Amino acid sequence: MDKILIQSARILDPSSGRDENGDILIIDGKIQQIGGRISCEDAQKVDVCGLTAAPGLVDMHVHLRDPGQTQKEDILSGCRAAAAGGITSLLCMPNTNPAADTPETVEYIRNKAESADARVYVAGAISRDLQGLEPADWNALKSAGAAALSDDGNPVANTALMAAAMRAAARLGMAVCSHCEDLTLSEGGKVNEGAVSEALRVKGIPPAAEDCGVAREIALAAVYGTPVHICHVSTRNSVAMIRNAKYRGVPVTAETAPHYFGLTERELLKRDADYRMNPPLRTEEDRLAIFEGLRDGSIDAIATDHAPHTPQEKADFLNAPSGVIGMETSLAAGITYLVKPGRLTLMRLLQLMSLNPAKILNIPAGTLQAGVNADIILFDPNERWTVDPAKLHGKSRNAVFKGRKLTGRVKLTFCRGKIVFRDTAKE
Repeated sequence: MDKILIQSARILDPSSGRDENGDILIIDGKIQQIGGRISCEDAQKVDVCGLTAAPGLVDMHVHLRDPGQTQKEDILSGCRAAAAGGITSLLCMPNTNPAADTPETVEYIRNKAESADARVYVAGAISRDLQGLEPADWNALKSAGAAALSDDGNPVANTALMAAAMRAAARLGMAVCSHCEDLTLSEGGKVNEGAVSEALRVKGIPPAAEDCGVAREIALAAVYGTPVHICHVSTRNSVAMIRNAKYRGVPVTAETAPHYFGLTERELLKRDADYRMNPPLRTEEDRLAIFEGLRDGSIDAIATDHAPHTPQEKADFLNAPSGVIGMETSLAAGITYLVKPGRLTLMRLLQLMSLNPAKILNIPAGTLQAGVNADIILFDPNERWTVDPAKLHGKSRNAVFKGRKLTGRVKLTFCRGKIVFRDTAKE
């Protein structure tokens, strides 16, 4: 049997509220024993000298670009980046080439991910080729192993199709992850509509483009009683609508991304396309609303919307595709912008980044208890480091926190009971 004994860790488990110093014994990829002093003579000893041990993070919004765009990222490189960021489970979005709208593409992704450094779950497409016109075969996608449905990147404009997808997903036990955007309002926009778009003299994307999409999904969830998950929330009005919907008992969950609580639209004044994503960076008022939504539970999860692009694509500020990478910086960004200033406890941050997304996706992750998969991260919550895109582990370099000093660094990542990442970097 493979045995590993992690010694002298501070164990934080949001599923049980456990916060104690102790050991963790792993046998054949499962946690056999946790807490207190553990003796196992024939185990490989890993003394972590007080590092914090927590459940492997669950990133429920990732673009792996595989198949079809592997010059940007592929399943194996993306999972290396995930492991370096402490992410042991991720949900990959279906906007690949071909789109993940058939069982064959879902099976290709799952098969290739078997040897990857993180567990890969697949979001199958809501519509064929993500065009929003005809439904994909949701039953077949489920049978092939898809964990969720989404047309992320292409909002589903047809309300009847979205309603049908939500009702089918509820029947199949799948999550529906909705990219909320009214394209008639956002079409042609490059940055948030407001003072910065005016200063840059470029077309803006109004907050209403997101807000109208969120309002529709909440209405459908309320009428049909079927769950919906709102992706990448960025506006204060969306937070308020989601908060109100939860108060009324509507089955809605939501995520935001680190760049929406760490940065604002003013970054775009640099005319650097690495700060362009969709939805765009918003105002300081929106950023403060995201803080409050995370604090009071209106926002359930933190995901990255990891979206790799090549340096050549990102070189043109106005014509570059939207999207930034973020799996290797998400935990540190959460500690830097949420925990250090006292907005959230470290336990609450871990809940938002592991337990909650695992619950939304209904996957076995986000907990440290005897008998569960040994997907574990060990990190130093106090170590400061500078984000250098050249030292990241994925293929692309469009890192939104590049050049910034962040606090909190992943030192070891275990996935399936094996070490898949060990920090060897020197500042």
